[in-house]
Amino acid sequence: MADVDDFDAVRGDRDPIRRARRAAELQTQYQQRATELSRVRKAAIEEAHRDLNLSYTEIAKALGITKGRITQIRGSAPAPERAFFGVGPVSVGVPLRHGTDHRMRTYVDAADMTAQAQAEGILTSLSLVAETFNIEPDLETPPAGDAIVICGPRSAPVGSRLLAQDAHLGFTRENERWRIDDHDSGERYFSPRLQEPPRDEEFGYFARHREGDRVVIHVAGITAVGSSGVLHYLQTNVRDLFTKQGDVSFSMIVKCGFSSDTTVTSSELVAGPYRW
Repeated sequence: MADVDDFDAVRGDRDPIRRARRAAELQTQYQQRATELSRVRKAAIEEAHRDLNLSYTEIAKALGITKGRITQIRGSAPAPERAFFGVGPVSVGVPLRHGTDHRMRTYVDAADMTAQAQAEGILTSLSLVAETFNIEPDLETPPAGDAIVICGPRSAPVGSRLLAQDAHLGFTRENERWRIDDHDSGERYFSPRLQEPPRDEEFGYFARHREGDRVVIHVAGITAVGSSGVLHYLQTNVRDLFTKQGDVSFSMIVKCGFSSDTTVTSSELVAGPYRW
């Protein structure tokens, strides 16, 4: 996150290209903070009305503004669930995979691209800036700041390291097959699409990591469409999750139905949420 010293440092940078780049980065951070402060102010007003039993007229008087301004703040500020993803900007990453043909070209799986686009859409709806990145096969830690990491344990070490922090859920590989284990209930979730006969269903893992002053969201499907299924679920359930769970770390398993690897048709919660 930027601080006051960054402002003066950018202004005094003698390299014009670097100065322009750093100024743009700092501007984005300031804008995201300003948006977050609008959310905080709105939440504080609602808290005073709800918990202190103050009328909006009384709150307006205490803040030295008009009741009309209170109405404007309540109607225009970002939704409370914006904080589910942190302050922003939010880095959204998907695995960069390596081909197996003679050219060994790198590519991003179509289902991963769909999940990335879904994540960007959710962030945009909450006035959060999304900055995309590729997860290299050797990446071990998420980028600095708030992030959404869409990556399973077999794609990069960062997936395994994030999963290691979860005592409730985890991935297990057995006889070349991956599954998601619920350590609390003992339930094991295998991929329905890889069973006989196969079904157009898949399971996905979700975790929200509250790490100091940032949030890292971890999404991983048994197969790539499972990640898209998790984002499909979040699109309509972020507000409910944030209201009920609060600003904490937790994890859950989502089951989705699909008509293709890039088209999820349904999603539902099947395990959790488990708070850490």
